[in-house]
Amino acid sequence: MKLILKRPLAFFDIEATGTNVGADRIVELSVIKLFPDGHDEVKTWRVNPAMPIPLEVSLIHGIYDADIADKPTFKEIGTEIADFIGDADLAGYNSNKFDIPMLMEEFMRANIDFSLDERHTVDVQNIFHQMEQRTLKAAYKFYCDKDIINAHTAEADTRATMEVLLAQIERYENTEFEDKQGNKSTPVVGDVEALHVFTNLNRNVDFAGRMVFNDAGEECFNFGKHKGRPVEEVFNIEPSYYSWMMQGDFPLYTKKQLEAIYKRWNDKRQAERAARPPQPKPAQGEQAQQQQRPAQPQGGNPNYNKPKPTYQQKPFVKREDKTPAKPVDEDMLSALKDKFKKL
Repeated sequence: MKLILKRPLAFFDIEATGTNVGADRIVELSVIKLFPDGHDEVKTWRVNPAMPIPLEVSLIHGIYDADIADKPTFKEIGTEIADFIGDADLAGYNSNKFDIPMLMEEFMRANIDFSLDERHTVDVQNIFHQMEQRTLKAAYKFYCDKDIINAHTAEADTRATMEVLLAQIERYENTEFEDKQGNKSTPVVGDVEALHVFTNLNRNVDFAGRMVFNDAGEECFNFGKHKGRPVEEVFNIEPSYYSWMMQGDFPLYTKKQLEAIYKRWNDKRQAERAARPPQPKPAQGEQAQQQQRPAQPQGGNPNYNKPKPTYQQKPFVKREDKTPAKPVDEDMLSALKDKFKKL
């Protein structure tokens, strides 16, 4: 069985400064574009990451700082890479977890519009791990009975990945597979759309897998204290979690997807508020009375707002008694001293 293509399929492999999608950068990228008529085109780019390559990483892929010192940055060649890939579907080895997220981060940093919405993605490693549970080197030996020459160079690994997929399709043409739920199927066929379904295991919302879809189709967090909880449910109880993630060291594509979910959640919340019936306004007389009456203080005194009784001040009455005052004598002075305790 041959791989049936409705449009080109771009196999690609990335060598980088490390494995942190949000922080590391591409240093080499190779793309083999396989066309429906069977011929292929290949392009390889060395990229200046504008950051040092750790020695332990250079020892793996063989690319050192001096090798890329005079190479262009991704921003300078990103449009050329996007144009070469064109509308092709994407395939790689462990590409769903690393190569595609890394490539998308670089495109987003360079402000290059490269959408995955209409593309199929095939992760050859997922076919292999589900069917045989091995590595790329072992896969190449197992399926193609050959050893990879110049392993850990982007072009050699990319070509090996392409040959492994073609061999997998031949080998598993009529092989039945049973998943963890006991469902049986024949998933490895020469159709990119079917391979896309079979190799995208976790139904990730973002490439880094920080959010995944549950069985109900809801986006759920896949890490941290809210792991397994729907994202919108977390927004309801802890809206600040959104700000924390947007300000944190998460991949740009993760933040883009999170922002879209937050906007949808916020739009629904605003719509619910607008749909609430308005509170009835008090009648004009009641409104005036409420404005004149002070609010009842905390404590709930039931007599606070009752009208208070008014008291009329008694008018001053001039004494009409014409009796002359008595003269002060010793008895009066003694009485005053006793009263005020004066000696």
